[in-house]
Amino acid sequence: MTTELSSDALSAPGAPSDLSDLVDRARQDYEELAGRGLSLDLTRGKPAPTQLDLSEDLLSLPGGRYTAADGTDVRNYGGLQGLTELREIFAEQLQVPVAQLLAAGNSSLELMHDSLVHAMLSVLPGAESRWVDQGRIAFLCPVPGYDRHFALCERFGIDMIPVPMTEAGPDMDAVERLVAENPAVKGIWCVPKYSNPDGVVYSDETVARLAAMETAAPDFRIFWDNAYAVHHLTEERVEIADLLAACDAAGNADRVFVFGSTSKITLAGAGVAFFGSSPANVKWLLANNSKRSIGPDKVNQLRHAMYLRDADGVRDLMDRQRHVLQPKFEAVQRILEAELGGTGLASWTKPKGGYFVNLEVEEGCAKEVVRRAGAAGIVLTPAGATHPYGDDPTDSVIRIAPSYPTQEELEEAILGLTACVRVVGYEKRLAAK
Repeated sequence: MTTELSSDALSAPGAPSDLSDLVDRARQDYEELAGRGLSLDLTRGKPAPTQLDLSEDLLSLPGGRYTAADGTDVRNYGGLQGLTELREIFAEQLQVPVAQLLAAGNSSLELMHDSLVHAMLSVLPGAESRWVDQGRIAFLCPVPGYDRHFALCERFGIDMIPVPMTEAGPDMDAVERLVAENPAVKGIWCVPKYSNPDGVVYSDETVARLAAMETAAPDFRIFWDNAYAVHHLTEERVEIADLLAACDAAGNADRVFVFGSTSKITLAGAGVAFFGSSPANVKWLLANNSKRSIGPDKVNQLRHAMYLRDADGVRDLMDRQRHVLQPKFEAVQRILEAELGGTGLASWTKPKGGYFVNLEVEEGCAKEVVRRAGAAGIVLTPAGATHPYGDDPTDSVIRIAPSYPTQEELEEAILGLTACVRVVGYEKRLAAK
């Protein structure tokens, strides 16, 4: 998953033999970069306008139609679980039975937020009391990970315990030990397919161990954020094991909350989010949601169902999305290899899907690389955002989001980023001599 580079910078073909020459060349490249007056943004994994254009026909739907397949008038109140025909389309991708899947509003992050709020303020199935009545509670946070997950924990005062990621998912030895010994550990954040930001796909063994592990907390929950379930970057459609079914088979049916959305499938600003879980958990969430909403935007759900038609319609659309994104990710790989390959200054991931490339620079360099890039007009996600509390203890991880810029802008930004990596890395080596 990760490209490991040589530790001997001076062994690169054609490289100057003196470190000071490398520093001088890197500084010259950086000064040229800074003088170009760039204004480029690689901070967030937003779909590009060309991707949004693929779903332009959504804006003309549902046309004159206003009834769902079961005759429901989508213009009116009600239907808290969402339209059946849309849930049928996404049940397969999210690995949730239709009856246990809920279609809601625009944002899966909103569903995660609400699930935390309801767990804090009402009693989860299997719990003895509300989380808010149990003192300090904690979540396990695989790192590097998604900054918005960490922001939710901070928002509610939930302690975060970092767990290292491996090429098969979170370090399960650490996960199993932590959940078994401490009843205050109430959950774990997981992006199981094409993880943000490292593109890791959870192995079948990892899924099985998450489902069957012993937990000290009877109300432990896996927040299974399957954000990139159909977001492939190659012709291979990578699959993962069905965690919901595995939890049920292991006698832990209520353990997992599954989240997903159409945000990076159709229109990011007008999508549909999904929640799936056990019948008991779905009943619990619907009962709590009924206090805050009389029903979701069923007009938007109907137009999605009409536009996508079925699971094959989703796959066809995502193939078109891939044709837009794949050249961008290939350009990132090509430029990183050409500019940093053989230097020993960095390593990076080669994801098969998702929205990010994880760049690891030498320890203690990430913040300075991001600062130098910003000064040259290339805005990156802040170093440390991939870790709880914004604190990457190694100061080495930088998240690259290739999706939004044009191809030309992206290539210019990655070239600029590599210049920053070289100047910071070589200056550090020279200072250490």
